[in-house]
Amino acid sequence: MNHAYEIHRAQIQSILLAWGMSAEHAATTADVLSYADLCGIDSHGMSMLPPYDRLRRADLLRLGAEPKVIKETPVSAIVDADGGLGHPAGKLAMEVAIAKARASGMASVVVRNTAHYGACGFYTKMAADAGLIGMSTTTTPGVTVAPTGGAQGRLGTDPWSMSAPGAEGKPFLLDMATATVASGKVRNKANEKLPVPLGWVMSSAGEPSTDPLDLIERKGFLTSLGGTPEGASHKGYGLAAMARILSAGLAGAPMLLRPEEASQPPTGSLAHFFFVLDPGLFRDADAFRADVEEFSDSLRQTRPVHPARPVQVAGDPERANAARRLQEGIPVGAGLLAQVRALADASGAEWLLG
Repeated sequence: MNHAYEIHRAQIQSILLAWGMSAEHAATTADVLSYADLCGIDSHGMSMLPPYDRLRRADLLRLGAEPKVIKETPVSAIVDADGGLGHPAGKLAMEVAIAKARASGMASVVVRNTAHYGACGFYTKMAADAGLIGMSTTTTPGVTVAPTGGAQGRLGTDPWSMSAPGAEGKPFLLDMATATVASGKVRNKANEKLPVPLGWVMSSAGEPSTDPLDLIERKGFLTSLGGTPEGASHKGYGLAAMARILSAGLAGAPMLLRPEEASQPPTGSLAHFFFVLDPGLFRDADAFRADVEEFSDSLRQTRPVHPARPVQVAGDPERANAARRLQEGIPVGAGLLAQVRALADASGAEWLLG
């Protein structure tokens, strides 16, 4: 079933308000979650409400949290998220990083004592929209990804996002997990009782699997980006490790969760990292933006293998999804819709999705 973006976003916000988030932070969190669904990043949108609810019920998440800057210099800051969801803290951190980069040319901000912050491209897009280069990475809950050569989960999906301003409304915007897929994509398959493609998941014995429940219920794990050593999974493994070093390492958060914490990470155990760079430090900013636009267009003009599938640049698929879903509505599978309806009923939130 498809729903208009405004209704979809309002349903998310209604549940967050019923859970006790302030109006400001519920609006921010709904913005980030509905952005993900609008762009086709369904693993990080409305489907996150059920796992957030489980954390809330287990007293592992503070819905009334108030993030704040606790330390800063002209080019850096530390934000404490107060044990709450990372979306309000992440937006605050990127706003601080942008302001400092405009004043000093570059800035780095870390967030500690935080939880899941949604799709990291939301934050780097803020930098690109401000005419700046942005980067963000984060630790993620659980130990769902095995290092190359390992048969045990030791890392999270630990994503990276990088952005650069280009054509108006069309920045370069890379948002990627360091696992072959985000765990939310496996969760979405499980919600709809569908198999996962071969190469996404390994069983607890280290064997390839197409059953999403091998990851969700049977202590299996995701593969590092690349899938196998022969497929260069060491690259995804290395990127994940560096994500931990920049976010958890700088913020003083846990670098590695224990296996028993996979399903219920300690309150505020995650960390986020943000970096913003003003291209005007090096050359005329408008000329830089024009070069990024020309470069991106030249990539798009590459002769495609399949004429019906032209070459795209990072950010293009998400923008295409957003344009289509603004017209056609945002799809929500029956399994997820039932779960969200149950959350709304249990919390007393108004049901808006019909």
